[in-house]
Amino acid sequence: CNVSEQSHCSFLRICWLPSDVASTEKREAGCLSSSVAVMSVDLGSEWMKIAIVKPGVPMEIVLNKESRRKTPVAVCLKENERLFGDGALGSVKNPKVVYRYIQNLLGKTAENPQVAQYQKHFPEHQIVKDEKRGTVYFKYSEEMQYSPVEILGMVLNYSSGLAQDFAEQPIKDAVITVPAFFNQAERRAVLQAAQMAGLKVLQLINDNTAVALNYGVFRRKDINSTAQNVMFYDMGSGSTTATVVTYQTVKTKESGTQPQLQIRGVGFDRTLGGFEMELRLRDHLAKLFNEQKKSTKDVRENLRAMAKLLKEAQRLKTVLSANAEHVAQIEGLMDDIDFKAKVTRAEFEALCPDLFERVPGPVQQALASSEMSMDEIEQVILVGGATRVPKVQEVLLKAVGREELAKNINADEAAAMGAVYQAAALSKAFKVKPFLVRDAAVFPVQVEFSRETEEEDGVKGVKHNKRILFQRMAPYPQRKVITFNRYNDDFDFYINYGDLSFLSQDDLKMFGSQNLTTVKLSGVGNSFKKNSDAESKGIKAHFNMDESGVLILDRVIKTNGAQEEEKEAEKKAKPQKKSKISVDIGVDLEVNDVLDPSLEDIVASRKKLQDLTNRDLEKQEREKTLNSLEAFIFETQDKLYQDEYQAVVTEEEKEDISAKLSAASSWMDEEGYTAGTKELKEKLSELKKLCKAMFFRVEERKKWPDRLAALDSMLNHSTIFLKSAKMIPEDDQIFTEVELKTLEKVINETTDWKNETVAEQEKRSPTEKPVLLSKEIEAKLSLLDREVNYLLNKAKFAKPKPKPKPKDKNSTSTESNKTSSADSEKVIPPKNETVEEAIPAEEPPTEENKNEEPETEQKVVEETEGTGNYIY
Repeated sequence: CNVSEQSHCSFLRICWLPSDVASTEKREAGCLSSSVAVMSVDLGSEWMKIAIVKPGVPMEIVLNKESRRKTPVAVCLKENERLFGDGALGSVKNPKVVYRYIQNLLGKTAENPQVAQYQKHFPEHQIVKDEKRGTVYFKYSEEMQYSPVEILGMVLNYSSGLAQDFAEQPIKDAVITVPAFFNQAERRAVLQAAQMAGLKVLQLINDNTAVALNYGVFRRKDINSTAQNVMFYDMGSGSTTATVVTYQTVKTKESGTQPQLQIRGVGFDRTLGGFEMELRLRDHLAKLFNEQKKSTKDVRENLRAMAKLLKEAQRLKTVLSANAEHVAQIEGLMDDIDFKAKVTRAEFEALCPDLFERVPGPVQQALASSEMSMDEIEQVILVGGATRVPKVQEVLLKAVGREELAKNINADEAAAMGAVYQAAALSKAFKVKPFLVRDAAVFPVQVEFSRETEEEDGVKGVKHNKRILFQRMAPYPQRKVITFNRYNDDFDFYINYGDLSFLSQDDLKMFGSQNLTTVKLSGVGNSFKKNSDAESKGIKAHFNMDESGVLILDRVIKTNGAQEEEKEAEKKAKPQKKSKISVDIGVDLEVNDVLDPSLEDIVASRKKLQDLTNRDLEKQEREKTLNSLEAFIFETQDKLYQDEYQAVVTEEEKEDISAKLSAASSWMDEEGYTAGTKELKEKLSELKKLCKAMFFRVEERKKWPDRLAALDSMLNHSTIFLKSAKMIPEDDQIFTEVELKTLEKVINETTDWKNETVAEQEKRSPTEKPVLLSKEIEAKLSLLDREVNYLLNKAKFAKPKPKPKPKDKNSTSTESNKTSSADSEKVIPPKNETVEEAIPAEEPPTEENKNEEPETEQKVVEETEGTGNYIY
């Protein structure tokens, strides 16, 4: 932590720990600079916000290349170029190559309604089914085909690049936000994208949880043992989520009493957000344009024009949130026809009545899942950009029965800041004040299995069993074990979602498959045969829902009970010994929701993305070199006509440089703009070498006046100092003769060198190589400065020599007697008594002694034993 940031660091308690001691030493202050940092990505459907924590920077939002605090989640994929963010959105001329809102396609099969909805919103894209996995991919051409996961991987790789540029050091560790309603397939898709991007995901954190964490961290002092319930209502671009969170302090074994947040209830609407409003506003603007009858064509059939209208609709929605009316206008919307129309807020609200009716839905779901009422909620806090729409706030106020809604949080950046706090907490390189987070599983998970039964009449049947693994709103991370007691041979069981009756029919269709995994166990029968004499304690399946909300089957084992072990020789002499035997069971998993890409697919995708990154880097390097070469040619051609350059070159040299610069300029016009990076670098290097001598002579002549003036000043001051030092009386002299002669020698040699070199330089032509070099002047300055500073430092710490005092005969005799007496007598004090040594009164300070300090024995020793390095 820098000193200026100490208060901020102290509050957040984020400190960097050297990696080699991070596991054993947790320092609370004194963060040191190193190549260690973590990042977060708040991955929204329309925007992403990136934050970092690095040594000296507790938590900070990353600025992108346009110096903006948020970046559009958009990728433009041209045949020879790739653009991100605002650069990608600027390519409205060809919307077919711009990919947005890809979050809606993650973890979805081709039959999912959200795929059809995406195709309706973006008809310019060709979406094709992946026959191998059942998912979809974008097909622009036979060579350009990318899955939504690959495009997200590009976005995450780009976000990593922005974070690294901002932090000025490598960053690989990240916490990424996802919507709370993301199911297992969707979460796995984000992890796969991060893997393709080369990021190490510390955790997928639900965006509502990240917001709640950020809110709690900055209100730590207000949290106590009394539960405080808060509702966060987050309406973003693509979806809406309402979350009930309980804050209170709890006692822990590891760190005592600490604040905790617990997600108690979650409600959501996957398709309710600002984007749907913008689409309706876009269609309204298209209708207005057609009604103006400036063109015989229908603007809705022109993809480029519709992309422009969507961009204007997004701007218009934002403006209408603060104004009752506004004029929409687009230059050259279609066929060079301009568009201009006034739109009122009332007209906008009339376009979305059904959307506003859905605003209370997530609130009701969140209360139902938390088993609370609004009376138990202390405040409702708005999050997300779409909550700025006045009608949304109006409807929400009625739904929650409040007079006002809280806006005491940064609606845009809260999730990114909460996520990066969690990243610092998970990193071994930082220490943060503990803030416990208990997230909740929105969708219940259960295990299903069947076994044969035998009725009383001997007829065999099959009984289907269900065991709840994680209830709805069950906290995680959490481990669970399910024991199968009635199997003695290989069998299968199924991991599925539990009761999803709280979802609507439309939500269930968008949710996808309710069957997660088929688990096939092998080796069960063999384990029973090998340990037939031991009592079986069943087949135990160990499950783990990790910090990212991803369900993992850790292992399956068969456990045998106590088995007697007898040794014949000691059978009667010793009691029987008992042991437990655990046998690993073979597990084969079949994914039933969305097939994961194979390892080969992941490797191929990473290579595809890396090739694109390498191409981008090569393109950037070429453009940089091209610009440098172009600038060098034009700037040097201009310099040849400046007086300071003309003075240092001969006419022949000038003509040679000018001719080669002209030739390079012609080459640039004919071949340079298509030349490769290597050829451009060679051409630039050749020209720099040609002009090196000229530039050197100009630079030297520019430096001479200041450097020589500084040298004259130093010589003057050094001479005055030397004269003063020599005038010190012999009794008070603190400098040795050798020291003074050394300084005098340096002054004389420097003066002679300067006079001789300047005289020699004046004889030379400006077009010749200079003999007076600025680096040599700086060396002389440095030598003089070192010698003078040595003597100044010695004078600063030197102590005046003590002056001898006149001695009185009687006084001397008395002191001698006292000393003899003290040496010959030793007084032993009585037991249990202390003898206090009399301390003489201090002499009043005078001008001579007020700054003196008593010399200790140690100081004297250090001074006399030194070898020129004086220690005081």
